[in-house]
Amino acid sequence: MHSYHCSFGRTAVFAIVVALSAVLASQPARADRCDDLAKELKNGIDGIKIGQTAAGTVYLAHPRAREITLGCSSKNVSNQLFGKSERKPTPAFIDLMASAAAIVFTLPKDDMQRGVTRCYRRLGIFRGDDVASRYRRLDMRCARTKTESSITISRSKDQ
Repeated sequence: MHSYHCSFGRTAVFAIVVALSAVLASQPARADRCDDLAKELKNGIDGIKIGQTAAGTVYLAHPRAREITLGCSSKNVSNQLFGKSERKPTPAFIDLMASAAAIVFTLPKDDMQRGVTRCYRRLGIFRGDDVASRYRRLDMRCARTKTESSITISRSKDQ
């Protein structure tokens, strides 16, 4: 009897160790997916450099953007792409954001080019300096100040 109890204890401990290792192994999957996406951006767009990762955000660098970040999966957003440029974004910046959005959200680049351009065109006297819109099931938000403009492209978890 005693040896049977001992083997049951070992089996239970082994099962607990296997279950814990499975849980711990699945934890960094979110960060790995984000890192993979950042590497896809680096491989797909010339000039992108990957910076540090902090709080689910990968900081990227590119000569055509003042700032560019990739936000990873959170409670209500699957992915988020943010870019900042001069007050009037250059065609090169718009092309960069369209290319990055096409990679991140797996959509055709020309569709993303249309969406980014449309978002920036809506800024102005009638709609103001902070405009939110939907395009291809993506949330796009363009904003500008006296010195710079930015675009945030994201997809909600429920999309």
